[in-house]
Amino acid sequence: MKLSHQLVVSSLAVFVLSACSGSATQRRQAKDDFDYLNTQPLTEWKEVTGAEIRTYPNYQIPSGEFSGGIGKDVDIRPPQQVLELIPGARTERHAGEVILWLLKKDEQDKVWQTVQTMLKERKVAIREQSDDRIETDWVTWVSEDEDGEIGSRYEITKMAANNRYGFKISLIDWREAGKSKPVSLTNKERYNVLMTNLVTARYDLEARQEAERRAEALVKNIPITMGTDRSGFPVIIARSPYNVLWSRLPKLLPAMGFTIEDRNQSQGTVKAKYAEPNDEFWTQIGVKPINLPAGKYTFLFGDLGNRTSINVTNSAGKPVEEKLLKDMVPVLSAVADKHTD
Repeated sequence: MKLSHQLVVSSLAVFVLSACSGSATQRRQAKDDFDYLNTQPLTEWKEVTGAEIRTYPNYQIPSGEFSGGIGKDVDIRPPQQVLELIPGARTERHAGEVILWLLKKDEQDKVWQTVQTMLKERKVAIREQSDDRIETDWVTWVSEDEDGEIGSRYEITKMAANNRYGFKISLIDWREAGKSKPVSLTNKERYNVLMTNLVTARYDLEARQEAERRAEALVKNIPITMGTDRSGFPVIIARSPYNVLWSRLPKLLPAMGFTIEDRNQSQGTVKAKYAEPNDEFWTQIGVKPINLPAGKYTFLFGDLGNRTSINVTNSAGKPVEEKLLKDMVPVLSAVADKHTD
């Protein structure tokens, strides 16, 4: 699915499952058999004189007035789900509308700012806007599940109730092939969720970018010393959480002369090929050269809570000498201080 006017939706935000190939109509409708539409209306049961009548509630047809599509008007596509990408948020769906509830006012303000940022980035025009309400202009969607180009307009409002803070997305106008049509419940349910997912995906992107910035800040001036692992063997100790140090390795190791060939974060291994840097490198970092032969090495990283252990093995899988580890400590420290941005 995509949106025109550069409102291109990522597959994560609005992934639509298509159960079968064929036309858009075929993807929305049940296949072939609509014979049940020709079923004769039910007639009142006539009791046989003298017969003992027994009824069973298991098969009782509920009474009442029910509305909804039948036959080809029934949409068989799987329902859209709101992506749970905002920590602590709770989703409430009613009559096709979507409300995301948050625990704190500042979280609501952050999401509200994300809404405005997303609309601006996607070049969605605004018809009306106040401190707690936004009414969009037409958003055009192009989907394999629809017969042609469709358009929708939204009302996005901030809400507060029972010490909860949220925002609601409501589909208020609908058109197909340029012609206005009534907003159906099916359209509300699908396209309110799709717009909500654009917001949650943008929020998640901002959160990940902020986490990366914090990780880079934490990695500055990391104390790096020699120590021992749980078995008493010598290792390099970096006083930084494992995930923080791991995110910096693509910059740190190449700066030391290692070409990374393979990484596995779950196993804590990095395979790299070493070629000694030139004299200018050693002069810039102010550390004497290490006597590490050129070749392939494997770095082993261990998660020690607020610290990370570092060991190195050669191409034969044997640990390098303790002296080489000690010589690498000042080099790693200097490179970590130099590559913090």
